[in-house]
Amino acid sequence: MNPMRVLSLLALLAVAVMGKPGSSRTDNTVSQALKPSQWLSGAALEAIPAADDLTVERLENMSLEKGAELLQQIYHLSQINHNVEPNFVPSASNIQVYVPKRNGEKIVAPLNEMIQRLKQKQNFADDEVTIIITGLPSTTETVKKANRKLVQAYMQRYNLQQQRQQGQGRDYDDSNEKKGQRTSSEENSSEESKNAKTQSGDIIVIDLGATLTNYKRYAMLDIEKTGAKIGKWIVQMVNELDMPYDTIHLIGQGVSAHVAGASAQEFTRLTGHKLRRVTGLDPSKIVAKTRNTLTGLARGDAEFVDAIHTSVYGMGTRVRSADADFYPNGPAAGVPGAENVIEATMRATRYFAESVRPGNERSFPAVPANSLQQYKQNDGFGKRAYMGIDAAHDIEGDYILQVNAKSPFGRNAPAQKQSSFHGVHQAWKNDNKDYE
Repeated sequence: MNPMRVLSLLALLAVAVMGKPGSSRTDNTVSQALKPSQWLSGAALEAIPAADDLTVERLENMSLEKGAELLQQIYHLSQINHNVEPNFVPSASNIQVYVPKRNGEKIVAPLNEMIQRLKQKQNFADDEVTIIITGLPSTTETVKKANRKLVQAYMQRYNLQQQRQQGQGRDYDDSNEKKGQRTSSEENSSEESKNAKTQSGDIIVIDLGATLTNYKRYAMLDIEKTGAKIGKWIVQMVNELDMPYDTIHLIGQGVSAHVAGASAQEFTRLTGHKLRRVTGLDPSKIVAKTRNTLTGLARGDAEFVDAIHTSVYGMGTRVRSADADFYPNGPAAGVPGAENVIEATMRATRYFAESVRPGNERSFPAVPANSLQQYKQNDGFGKRAYMGIDAAHDIEGDYILQVNAKSPFGRNAPAQKQSSFHGVHQAWKNDNKDYE
Protein backbone atom coordinates (compact mmCIF):
# COMPACT_ATOMS: atom_id res chain seq x y z
CA MET A 1 0.00 0.00 0.00
CA ASN A 2 1.47 3.33 -1.06
CA PRO A 3 1.88 5.39 2.12
CA MET A 4 0.95 8.53 0.17
CA ARG A 5 -2.45 6.95 -0.41
CA VAL A 6 -2.95 6.91 3.35
CA LEU A 7 -1.88 10.54 3.40
CA SER A 8 -4.59 11.49 0.93
CA LEU A 9 -7.16 9.38 2.72
CA LEU A 10 -6.61 11.02 6.07
CA ALA A 11 -5.46 14.47 4.99
CA LEU A 12 -3.01 14.31 7.87
CA LEU A 13 0.45 15.24 6.65
CA ALA A 14 2.59 13.28 9.08
CA VAL A 15 1.03 9.92 8.39
CA ALA A 16 3.36 9.62 5.42
CA VAL A 17 6.31 8.89 7.71
CA MET A 18 4.96 5.46 8.55
CA GLY A 19 6.43 3.96 5.41
CA LYS A 20 8.68 6.49 3.71
CA PRO A 21 11.50 4.76 1.86
CA GLY A 22 14.83 5.52 3.43
CA SER A 23 13.47 6.96 6.63
CA SER A 24 15.65 6.09 9.61
CA ARG A 25 14.30 4.33 12.66
CA THR A 26 15.21 4.58 16.30
CA ASP A 27 14.02 2.89 19.45
CA ASN A 28 11.24 5.50 19.63
CA THR A 29 9.68 4.58 16.28
CA VAL A 30 7.15 1.86 15.59
CA SER A 31 8.24 -1.41 14.08
CA GLN A 32 7.44 -2.55 10.55
CA ALA A 33 4.76 -4.78 12.09
CA LEU A 34 2.72 -1.67 12.84
CA LYS A 35 2.48 -0.61 9.21
CA PRO A 36 -1.19 -0.20 8.18
CA SER A 37 -0.78 -2.99 5.62
CA GLN A 38 0.00 -5.37 8.48
CA TRP A 39 -3.35 -4.88 10.22
CA LEU A 40 -5.61 -3.38 7.53
CA SER A 41 -6.16 -4.83 4.08
CA GLY A 42 -5.60 -2.70 1.02
CA ALA A 43 -9.32 -2.73 0.40
CA ALA A 44 -10.00 -1.52 3.94
CA LEU A 45 -7.51 1.33 3.53
CA GLU A 46 -9.04 2.29 0.20
CA ALA A 47 -12.48 2.37 1.83
CA ILE A 48 -11.46 4.97 4.43
CA PRO A 49 -12.88 8.31 3.27
CA ALA A 50 -10.75 11.43 2.98
CA ALA A 51 -10.98 13.55 6.11
CA ASP A 52 -12.31 16.47 4.04
CA ASP A 53 -15.27 14.31 3.01
CA LEU A 54 -16.11 12.89 6.43
CA THR A 55 -18.88 15.00 7.94
CA VAL A 56 -21.37 14.81 10.78
CA GLU A 57 -24.07 13.89 8.28
CA ARG A 58 -22.02 11.05 6.85
CA LEU A 59 -21.23 9.62 10.28
CA GLU A 60 -24.87 9.92 11.29
CA ASN A 61 -25.89 7.84 8.29
CA MET A 62 -23.64 4.96 9.37
CA SER A 63 -24.58 2.38 11.94
CA LEU A 64 -23.08 2.79 15.40
CA GLU A 65 -20.75 -0.17 14.85
CA LYS A 66 -19.58 0.94 11.41
CA GLY A 67 -19.00 4.53 12.48
CA ALA A 68 -17.10 3.48 15.58
CA GLU A 69 -14.91 1.09 13.58
CA LEU A 70 -14.10 3.79 11.02
CA LEU A 71 -13.15 6.33 13.68
CA GLN A 72 -10.94 3.77 15.42
CA GLN A 73 -9.12 3.03 12.16
CA ILE A 74 -8.52 6.71 11.45
CA TYR A 75 -7.38 7.33 15.00
CA HIS A 76 -4.83 4.52 14.97
CA LEU A 77 -3.51 5.49 11.55
CA SER A 78 -2.97 9.00 12.85
CA GLN A 79 -1.04 7.78 15.90
CA ILE A 80 1.68 5.93 13.98
CA ASN A 81 4.97 7.54 15.07
CA HIS A 82 2.91 10.25 16.81
CA ASN A 83 3.83 12.74 14.09
CA VAL A 84 0.41 14.26 13.41
CA GLU A 85 0.48 17.79 14.80
CA PRO A 86 -2.49 20.19 14.96
CA ASN A 87 -2.70 23.07 12.52
CA PHE A 88 -6.22 24.49 12.70
CA VAL A 89 -6.94 27.46 14.95
CA PRO A 90 -10.11 29.41 14.14
CA SER A 91 -9.78 33.16 14.47
CA ALA A 92 -11.76 34.99 17.14
CA SER A 93 -13.70 36.78 14.41
CA ASN A 94 -14.84 33.42 13.01
CA ILE A 95 -16.04 31.96 16.32
CA GLN A 96 -19.64 33.01 16.86
CA VAL A 97 -20.92 33.50 20.40
CA TYR A 98 -24.49 33.94 21.57
CA VAL A 99 -26.10 34.79 24.88
CA PRO A 100 -29.77 33.74 25.25
CA LYS A 101 -32.06 36.34 26.82
CA ARG A 102 -35.09 35.63 28.97
CA ASN A 103 -37.43 37.09 26.33
CA GLY A 104 -36.33 34.45 23.82
CA GLU A 105 -33.97 36.71 21.90
CA LYS A 106 -30.20 36.31 21.65
CA ILE A 107 -27.19 38.56 21.77
CA VAL A 108 -25.03 37.36 18.87
CA ALA A 109 -21.49 38.48 18.05
CA PRO A 110 -18.05 37.09 17.18
CA LEU A 111 -15.84 36.19 20.10
CA ASN A 112 -13.73 39.32 19.65
CA GLU A 113 -16.79 41.59 19.87
CA MET A 114 -18.95 39.87 22.48
CA ILE A 115 -17.49 41.52 25.61
CA GLN A 116 -18.45 44.96 24.34
CA ARG A 117 -21.98 43.68 23.71
CA LEU A 118 -22.17 42.19 27.20
CA LYS A 119 -21.25 45.53 28.74
CA GLN A 120 -24.60 46.79 27.47
CA LYS A 121 -26.59 43.97 29.11
CA GLN A 122 -28.06 44.91 32.47
CA ASN A 123 -27.29 42.70 35.47
CA PHE A 124 -25.10 40.37 33.44
CA ALA A 125 -22.94 38.06 35.55
CA ASP A 126 -24.58 39.08 38.82
CA ASP A 127 -24.80 35.38 39.65
CA GLU A 128 -23.53 32.16 38.07
CA VAL A 129 -22.15 32.21 34.52
CA THR A 130 -22.23 29.00 32.47
CA ILE A 131 -20.04 28.96 29.37
CA ILE A 132 -20.81 26.20 26.86
CA ILE A 133 -18.28 25.42 24.11
CA THR A 134 -19.89 23.37 21.33
CA GLY A 135 -17.94 20.55 19.72
CA LEU A 136 -19.83 19.76 16.50
CA PRO A 137 -21.57 21.86 13.85
CA SER A 138 -25.35 22.03 14.24
CA THR A 139 -25.92 20.61 10.78
CA THR A 140 -28.16 17.72 11.86
CA GLU A 141 -31.21 17.59 14.07
CA THR A 142 -29.37 15.35 16.56
CA VAL A 143 -26.79 18.04 17.32
CA LYS A 144 -29.30 20.89 17.13
CA LYS A 145 -31.70 19.19 19.51
CA ALA A 146 -29.06 18.32 22.11
CA ASN A 147 -27.72 21.87 22.16
CA ARG A 148 -31.21 23.33 22.25
CA LYS A 149 -32.16 21.09 25.17
CA LEU A 150 -29.09 22.17 27.14
CA VAL A 151 -29.73 25.88 26.64
CA GLN A 152 -33.44 25.49 27.39
CA ALA A 153 -32.67 23.59 30.58
CA TYR A 154 -30.41 26.35 31.85
CA MET A 155 -32.92 29.04 30.88
CA GLN A 156 -35.63 27.19 32.78
CA ARG A 157 -33.35 26.73 35.77
CA TYR A 158 -32.25 30.34 35.92
CA ASN A 159 -35.67 31.80 35.15
CA LEU A 160 -37.29 29.65 37.83
CA GLN A 161 -34.82 30.88 40.40
CA GLN A 162 -35.42 34.47 39.35
CA GLN A 163 -39.14 33.94 39.85
CA ARG A 164 -38.50 32.50 43.29
CA GLN A 165 -36.36 35.49 44.21
CA GLN A 166 -39.11 37.82 43.04
CA GLY A 167 -41.79 35.84 44.87
CA GLN A 168 -43.64 35.06 41.67
CA GLY A 169 -44.21 31.39 42.36
CA ARG A 170 -42.84 28.16 40.93
CA ASP A 171 -43.04 26.22 37.69
CA TYR A 172 -42.58 22.83 39.32
CA ASP A 173 -44.58 21.31 42.13
CA ASP A 174 -43.10 19.78 45.26
CA SER A 175 -43.47 16.25 43.97
CA ASN A 176 -40.99 16.91 41.19
CA GLU A 177 -38.51 18.42 43.63
CA LYS A 178 -38.82 15.43 45.94
CA LYS A 179 -37.95 13.01 43.16
CA GLY A 180 -34.36 14.07 43.36
CA GLN A 181 -33.83 14.29 47.11
CA ARG A 182 -30.71 12.61 48.45
CA THR A 183 -31.23 9.46 50.43
CA SER A 184 -28.67 9.95 53.16
CA SER A 185 -27.94 12.65 55.69
CA GLU A 186 -24.39 12.83 54.38
CA GLU A 187 -25.57 13.73 50.91
CA ASN A 188 -28.19 16.14 52.19
CA SER A 189 -25.40 18.15 53.75
CA SER A 190 -23.68 18.78 50.42
CA GLU A 191 -23.18 22.50 50.02
CA GLU A 192 -22.67 22.08 46.28
CA SER A 193 -26.14 20.60 45.96
CA LYS A 194 -27.72 23.39 47.95
CA ASN A 195 -25.98 26.04 45.89
CA ALA A 196 -27.06 24.43 42.63
CA LYS A 197 -30.68 24.90 43.61
CA THR A 198 -30.40 28.53 44.68
CA GLN A 199 -28.40 30.17 41.88
CA SER A 200 -29.66 32.19 38.97
CA GLY A 201 -27.33 33.10 36.17
CA ASP A 202 -26.45 33.71 32.54
CA ILE A 203 -25.45 31.43 29.68
CA ILE A 204 -22.78 32.05 27.07
CA VAL A 205 -22.56 29.67 24.10
CA ILE A 206 -19.24 29.71 22.24
CA ASP A 207 -20.10 27.94 18.98
CA LEU A 208 -16.69 26.50 18.22
CA GLY A 209 -18.41 23.48 16.71
CA ALA A 210 -19.66 25.59 13.80
CA THR A 211 -16.06 26.01 12.62
CA LEU A 212 -15.44 22.23 12.59
CA THR A 213 -17.19 21.62 9.29
CA ASN A 214 -15.49 18.30 8.51
CA TYR A 215 -13.41 15.65 10.24
CA LYS A 216 -10.14 17.18 9.04
CA ARG A 217 -10.81 20.38 10.98
CA TYR A 218 -12.13 18.41 13.94
CA ALA A 219 -9.06 16.17 14.05
CA MET A 220 -6.51 18.91 13.33
CA LEU A 221 -7.89 21.45 15.81
CA ASP A 222 -5.06 22.90 17.88
CA ILE A 223 -6.56 22.36 21.31
CA GLU A 224 -3.92 24.28 23.24
CA LYS A 225 -3.89 27.39 21.05
CA THR A 226 -7.67 27.48 20.71
CA GLY A 227 -8.07 26.95 24.44
CA ALA A 228 -5.55 29.69 25.19
CA LYS A 229 -7.51 32.05 22.95
CA ILE A 230 -10.75 31.37 24.82
CA GLY A 231 -8.98 31.43 28.20
CA LYS A 232 -7.61 34.91 27.48
CA TRP A 233 -11.10 35.98 26.45
CA ILE A 234 -12.53 34.76 29.76
CA VAL A 235 -9.86 36.70 31.67
CA GLN A 236 -10.69 39.81 29.67
CA MET A 237 -14.40 39.34 30.34
CA VAL A 238 -13.83 38.90 34.08
CA ASN A 239 -11.68 42.02 34.23
CA GLU A 240 -13.75 44.33 32.04
CA LEU A 241 -17.12 43.30 33.46
CA ASP A 242 -15.79 43.16 37.02
CA MET A 243 -17.33 39.72 37.50
CA PRO A 244 -16.26 37.07 40.03
CA TYR A 245 -14.28 34.21 38.48
CA ASP A 246 -15.48 31.66 41.04
CA THR A 247 -19.01 31.63 39.62
CA ILE A 248 -17.92 30.39 36.19
CA HIS A 249 -18.79 26.86 35.06
CA LEU A 250 -17.13 25.88 31.78
CA ILE A 251 -18.72 23.07 29.73
CA GLY A 252 -17.19 21.54 26.59
CA GLN A 253 -18.51 18.95 24.15
CA GLY A 254 -16.34 16.35 22.42
CA VAL A 255 -13.05 17.86 21.29
CA SER A 256 -14.18 21.11 22.92
CA ALA A 257 -14.08 19.38 26.30
CA HIS A 258 -10.31 19.45 25.87
CA VAL A 259 -10.49 23.05 24.67
CA ALA A 260 -12.40 23.88 27.85
CA GLY A 261 -9.62 22.28 29.89
CA ALA A 262 -6.96 24.25 28.02
CA SER A 263 -9.01 27.44 28.50
CA ALA A 264 -9.18 26.84 32.23
CA GLN A 265 -5.44 26.20 32.35
CA GLU A 266 -4.78 29.48 30.52
CA PHE A 267 -7.09 31.32 32.92
CA THR A 268 -5.09 29.95 35.84
CA ARG A 269 -1.78 30.81 34.18
CA LEU A 270 -2.84 34.42 33.66
CA THR A 271 -4.63 35.02 36.97
CA GLY A 272 -3.26 32.54 39.48
CA HIS A 273 -6.83 31.40 40.19
CA LYS A 274 -8.72 28.27 39.18
CA LEU A 275 -12.20 28.28 37.71
CA ARG A 276 -14.83 26.63 39.86
CA ARG A 277 -15.77 23.77 37.54
CA VAL A 278 -15.10 22.32 34.11
CA THR A 279 -17.40 19.63 32.68
CA GLY A 280 -16.52 17.48 29.69
CA LEU A 281 -19.42 16.03 27.71
CA ASP A 282 -18.02 12.92 26.01
CA PRO A 283 -14.42 14.13 25.65
CA SER A 284 -13.04 13.03 22.29
CA LYS A 285 -9.98 11.14 21.22
CA ILE A 286 -7.17 13.57 20.47
CA VAL A 287 -5.93 12.84 16.96
CA ALA A 288 -3.37 15.62 16.45
CA LYS A 289 -0.98 16.32 19.30
CA THR A 290 1.88 18.77 19.69
CA ARG A 291 5.10 16.97 20.52
CA ASN A 292 6.30 17.09 24.13
CA THR A 293 3.05 18.72 25.24
CA LEU A 294 0.43 17.23 27.54
CA THR A 295 -2.92 17.88 25.93
CA GLY A 296 -6.44 17.10 27.02
CA LEU A 297 -8.97 17.67 29.75
CA ALA A 298 -7.60 16.52 33.10
CA ARG A 299 -8.13 16.73 36.82
CA GLY A 300 -6.63 19.92 38.17
CA ASP A 301 -7.82 22.08 35.27
CA ALA A 302 -10.38 23.58 37.66
CA GLU A 303 -11.37 23.24 41.30
CA PHE A 304 -13.59 20.37 40.15
CA VAL A 305 -13.53 18.53 36.82
CA ASP A 306 -16.16 15.99 35.80
CA ALA A 307 -16.74 14.11 32.55
CA ILE A 308 -19.56 12.04 31.06
CA HIS A 309 -18.40 9.34 28.61
CA THR A 310 -21.11 8.07 26.25
CA SER A 311 -19.06 6.99 23.22
CA VAL A 312 -15.78 5.58 24.52
CA TYR A 313 -15.13 3.43 21.42
CA GLY A 314 -16.72 5.88 18.97
CA MET A 315 -16.27 9.66 19.01
CA GLY A 316 -15.12 9.57 22.63
CA THR A 317 -12.09 8.36 24.52
CA ARG A 318 -11.41 5.71 27.13
CA VAL A 319 -8.79 7.96 28.74
CA ARG A 320 -9.80 9.23 32.16
CA SER A 321 -10.35 12.96 31.90
CA ALA A 322 -11.51 14.27 35.25
CA ASP A 323 -11.73 14.03 39.01
CA ALA A 324 -14.93 12.07 38.42
CA ASP A 325 -15.53 10.15 35.19
CA PHE A 326 -19.07 8.85 34.60
CA TYR A 327 -19.73 5.92 32.23
CA PRO A 328 -23.47 5.45 31.58
CA ASN A 329 -24.03 1.70 31.07
CA GLY A 330 -20.27 1.18 31.19
CA PRO A 331 -17.57 1.97 28.61
CA ALA A 332 -18.87 1.16 25.11
CA ALA A 333 -19.20 2.51 21.58
CA GLY A 334 -22.55 4.00 22.52
CA VAL A 335 -25.36 4.04 25.03
CA PRO A 336 -28.86 2.54 24.98
CA GLY A 337 -30.98 4.03 22.21
CA ALA A 338 -28.10 5.61 20.27
CA GLU A 339 -28.07 4.37 16.68
CA ASN A 340 -24.91 6.11 15.44
CA VAL A 341 -21.74 7.71 16.80
CA ILE A 342 -23.12 11.25 16.56
CA GLU A 343 -26.21 10.37 18.56
CA ALA A 344 -24.03 8.49 21.05
CA THR A 345 -21.66 11.39 21.67
CA MET A 346 -24.49 13.92 21.95
CA ARG A 347 -26.23 11.79 24.59
CA ALA A 348 -23.77 13.18 27.14
CA THR A 349 -25.22 16.62 26.42
CA ARG A 350 -28.78 15.27 26.64
CA TYR A 351 -28.06 13.63 30.02
CA PHE A 352 -26.48 16.76 31.44
CA ALA A 353 -29.34 18.90 30.14
CA GLU A 354 -31.87 16.62 31.80
CA SER A 355 -30.06 16.98 35.12
CA VAL A 356 -30.09 20.78 34.84
CA ARG A 357 -33.89 20.99 34.70
CA PRO A 358 -35.38 21.88 38.10
CA GLY A 359 -36.36 18.75 40.01
CA ASN A 360 -34.14 16.45 37.95
CA GLU A 361 -30.82 17.24 39.60
CA ARG A 362 -30.44 13.73 40.99
CA SER A 363 -31.95 11.69 38.19
CA PHE A 364 -28.64 9.95 37.44
CA PRO A 365 -27.40 8.15 40.58
CA ALA A 366 -24.09 6.37 40.05
CA VAL A 367 -21.68 4.20 42.00
CA PRO A 368 -17.89 3.77 41.75
CA ALA A 369 -17.31 0.55 39.79
CA ASN A 370 -15.03 -0.95 37.16
CA SER A 371 -17.73 -2.33 34.88
CA LEU A 372 -21.46 -2.48 34.32
CA GLN A 373 -21.40 -6.11 35.44
CA GLN A 374 -19.78 -5.15 38.73
CA TYR A 375 -22.37 -2.40 39.16
CA LYS A 376 -25.25 -4.82 38.55
CA GLN A 377 -23.80 -7.28 41.05
CA ASN A 378 -23.72 -4.54 43.71
CA ASP A 379 -19.96 -4.97 43.94
CA GLY A 380 -18.91 -1.36 43.44
CA PHE A 381 -16.75 0.47 45.91
CA GLY A 382 -18.04 3.50 47.69
CA LYS A 383 -20.81 5.97 48.24
CA ARG A 384 -23.14 6.91 45.44
CA ALA A 385 -22.79 10.12 43.49
CA TYR A 386 -24.99 11.96 41.01
CA MET A 387 -23.99 12.47 37.41
CA GLY A 388 -24.81 15.90 36.04
CA ILE A 389 -25.30 19.33 37.51
CA ASP A 390 -25.54 18.04 41.08
CA ALA A 391 -22.25 16.14 41.15
CA ALA A 392 -20.61 16.80 44.51
CA HIS A 393 -17.27 18.54 44.15
CA ASP A 394 -15.44 16.20 46.52
CA ILE A 395 -15.95 12.97 44.56
CA GLU A 396 -13.32 11.22 42.48
CA GLY A 397 -12.93 8.02 40.52
CA ASP A 398 -14.83 6.07 37.87
CA TYR A 399 -18.62 5.88 38.21
CA ILE A 400 -21.03 3.49 36.52
CA LEU A 401 -24.78 3.94 36.20
CA GLN A 402 -27.67 2.73 34.09
CA VAL A 403 -29.74 4.98 31.85
CA ASN A 404 -32.93 4.68 29.85
CA ALA A 405 -32.89 4.34 26.06
CA LYS A 406 -35.37 7.20 25.64
CA SER A 407 -36.09 10.47 27.39
CA PRO A 408 -36.35 10.79 30.33
CA PHE A 409 -32.96 9.12 30.41
CA GLY A 410 -32.41 9.26 34.17
CA ARG A 411 -33.74 6.40 36.24
CA ASN A 412 -34.45 8.63 39.26
CA ALA A 413 -34.38 5.76 41.76
CA PRO A 414 -31.33 5.88 44.04
CA ALA A 415 -28.47 3.63 43.02
CA GLN A 416 -28.21 0.52 45.15
CA LYS A 417 -25.57 0.66 47.84
CA GLN A 418 -22.67 -1.57 46.93
CA SER A 419 -21.46 -4.50 48.97
CA SER A 420 -17.76 -3.70 49.17
CA PHE A 421 -15.21 -0.92 49.04
CA HIS A 422 -12.17 -1.22 46.79
CA GLY A 423 -10.89 2.30 46.19
CA VAL A 424 -11.07 4.75 43.33
CA HIS A 425 -9.71 4.99 39.77
CA GLN A 426 -8.99 1.29 39.43
CA ALA A 427 -8.63 -0.28 36.01
CA TRP A 428 -12.17 -0.78 34.79
CA LYS A 429 -13.27 -3.83 32.88
CA ASN A 430 -15.21 -3.99 29.66
CA ASP A 431 -16.38 -6.70 27.33
CA ASN A 432 -15.61 -4.57 24.26
CA LYS A 433 -12.28 -4.75 22.49
CA ASP A 434 -9.70 -2.40 24.00
CA TYR A 435 -9.18 -0.27 20.91
CA GLU A 436 -7.25 2.66 22.32
